Amino acid sequence: MNSLKSHFVFNRSQRSGIFLLLVLIVGLLGVNYFFDFSKPVLMDTSSLEVIALQKEIDSLRAATIEARKPKQYAFNPNYLTSFKAYTLGLSPQEFDRLKAFRTKNLWVNSIADFKHVTKVSDSVLAEISPLFKFPDWVSKPKPNAKVYKASSQYNGYTELTFDKKMDLNSATLEQLQKVSGLGKVLSTRIIKYREKLNGFAADNQLYGVWGLQIDVVQRTLNVFAVKTPKKINTININMASASDISTIPGISFELAKEIWEFVAHRNGIGSVLELEKIEGLSKVNLKLFQLYLSVD
Repeated sequence: MNSLKSHFVFNRSQRSGIFLLLVLIVGLLGVNYFFDFSKPVLMDTSSLEVIALQKEIDSLRAATIEARKPKQYAFNPNYLTSFKAYTLGLSPQEFDRLKAFRTKNLWVNSIADFKHVTKVSDSVLAEISPLFKFPDWVSKPKPNAKVYKASSQYNGYTELTFDKKMDLNSATLEQLQKVSGLGKVLSTRIIKYREKLNGFAADNQLYGVWGLQIDVVQRTLNVFAVKTPKKINTININMASASDISTIPGISFELAKEIWEFVAHRNGIGSVLELEKIEGLSKVNLKLFQLYLSVD
């Protein structure tokens, strides 16, 4: 009991220290109560200046993001590829409907046609339709409907029956130039290539004309056909040398050597189509070479 009491018994010096400590605590509490020690706001984010600056930053950021987006170019939806359709947001079913429509040699000539054929949603159509670019004969038709129809057929956008097609081996420069996409330069190349071959043997040889796009070739073949084919003496690929193969139009000696090595390595091939395994040999070129090659 005396030990416990000793903890509450202070001498004069200790009592003075305790009193001074209490005065100091009360004084600090009073200073804290009457004085504001919070830091001043360095910038008011709600001010008009700050709001205007933030809008300008957001605008610059949006412009930068827009500039980084890949640029979209106008295109004819009739030649839409599966990859292009995917990037534009079309579903596989919508693209398949367009593809099936085109395989019938039918053409989409307006935004309404595109929607009717593909059944694409209005939201997607509104986004991609500004990129549609149709030929002038569609977007700016001539007043006379009969003249327009005849012109569109002759331009190659409508395939003629075989008996109405002109012979590609006798086509003139002026007749070729009337096909959409064939100017004087390309028409001249067709005639010079025809002369080099001493006449076309098949329609596919038109693909061998340098600079002629596939869609232009198709439009040309919608109007022209090889009606007087030149006879070709085929080369037996299993018996030919690299020099023999290099005589085929469009085959360089380097490619001829590669073809010869391919055949020799296999001790002969059973079909010319096996050559498509050669790296760098396109299907179009293979079609051209097939006219000159045999396996017998």
